[in-house]
Amino acid sequence: MTSPVSLSPAQAAARLAEFTVIDVRAPGEYASGHVPGALNIPLDRLSEAVPALKSAAARGPLLMVCASGVRSTRACDILAAADVDAATLSGGTSAWAGEGRDLDHPAGARATWPMERQVRLAAGSLVVAGLLAGVRFPAARWISAGIGSGLVFSAVSNTCGMAAALSKLPYNRAPRSAAGLDDTLHALRN
Repeated sequence: MTSPVSLSPAQAAARLAEFTVIDVRAPGEYASGHVPGALNIPLDRLSEAVPALKSAAARGPLLMVCASGVRSTRACDILAAADVDAATLSGGTSAWAGEGRDLDHPAGARATWPMERQVRLAAGSLVVAGLLAGVRFPAARWISAGIGSGLVFSAVSNTCGMAAALSKLPYNRAPRSAAGLDDTLHALRN
């Protein structure tokens, strides 16, 4: 499998009108600011969206976006396995905003930390808690070992179970006023 085409924010901005932009972050992350015109399909729901994305790709190119480029590259790999071509935004919305480009902020949306930061906080807290609890209850150190092992597996497999779990928390969900996945898929098919 070849690596997906990666576009810099400047390259993507110059061609933004050509693309159907898909943001694969959790709905809460998406609501805190996204590339203008981007539709939200969380990475953990991407397999449901493949038929609609195939339809959209037949009409024009797809640009996959996340916070840093890691999840959007994974999304491109998933789509490539289904014979759907897509490019990824190098550096994600962080690089986009870092170059001074505007992000859309839906009305009523609250700011949510990027998923990578949420994972670092949760993993670090669990490791420290396991070590502190291990002073009194030595078996609690296995919590730290389990989290460390999970992080190694995450790096090797380029997946993250903790991110998948954190994306289900209420603050990572879309505001009630946001379009749901079914609405997004309908828009992609038409």
